Amino acid sequence: MTATTGSSKSTTGSRSTSDDQGVMDTARQVADTVAGAAGEVSARLPEVASSTREAFTEANRMVRAGSDTTLKIGGAFSIGLAVGLLLGGANRLLVVLALIPAGLIGTTLIERTESDS
Repeated sequence: MTATTGSSKSTTGSRSTSDDQGVMDTARQVADTVAGAAGEVSARLPEVASSTREAFTEANRMVRAGSDTTLKIGGAFSIGLAVGLLLGGANRLLVVLALIPAGLIGTTLIERTESDS
């Protein structure tokens, strides 16, 4: 009844190595995916900036062409939307974005009031 412990090998070391290799492969795949997505975003950034600038210019033109009554209604709607989002617990970035039209309308109304004086 002699027990031989030298012939039984532990597979913990090889299992740990394969787990480490799997984690490294997954991390490499994630890094490649992130790098590819970042490359696509950076390639489209000038196009997005250009279209945003065009949209802002068009919105500014429409606001300047609108009547005072229309601007007041639009400004009130924008402020009401922002307050509703804030009370509803929306992200603060959304609240600020909802206030952008109110700011544009407010500056236009102030300019009109000052030019009439």
